[in-house]
Amino acid sequence: MNTAPLPAPLLVRTGGEREVLEAFLDFHRSTLREKVHGLADEAARRRLVPSETTLAGLVKHLTLVERSWFPALLADDEVPAQDGHTGGWEVTPEESLDALLAEYDAACARSREAAAAFPLEHVVPHPQIGEISLRWIYVHMIEETARHAGHADILREQTDGATGG
Repeated sequence: MNTAPLPAPLLVRTGGEREVLEAFLDFHRSTLREKVHGLADEAARRRLVPSETTLAGLVKHLTLVERSWFPALLADDEVPAQDGHTGGWEVTPEESLDALLAEYDAACARSREAAAAFPLEHVVPHPQIGEISLRWIYVHMIEETARHAGHADILREQTDGATGG
């Protein structure tokens, strides 16, 4: 019998809409963290595909994504200009994976805080696509985070053969 704790989305399978959305997003956020857990900085920065995508770059990019969707739109937080210019993919030799993860955790915490202040029906203007609801932001962030966690899964397997999680 499997005694591992159930993932959050399974625990809230009869929960309310917001609880389900938050559980799925947090599940994919933690999946990304699991995919980079235990990697050396050099391995996290290694390019294994033709694009700029690296494991460290995925963490940095998703930090920008968190900042750009929840706090920037809901709480008028500023997104650093250099992040917006590069999409967050470029990782400098000075940036450690631990520091990038700490920034990601802080961005996720800020996103939770910004979102908690509004109902799912709350609508905000988006500069490129027009009005969007907080509900839409949650669904978009679940998709974005899950997609990049999948990329991280493949890159981690290419890095050291680690699979699962």
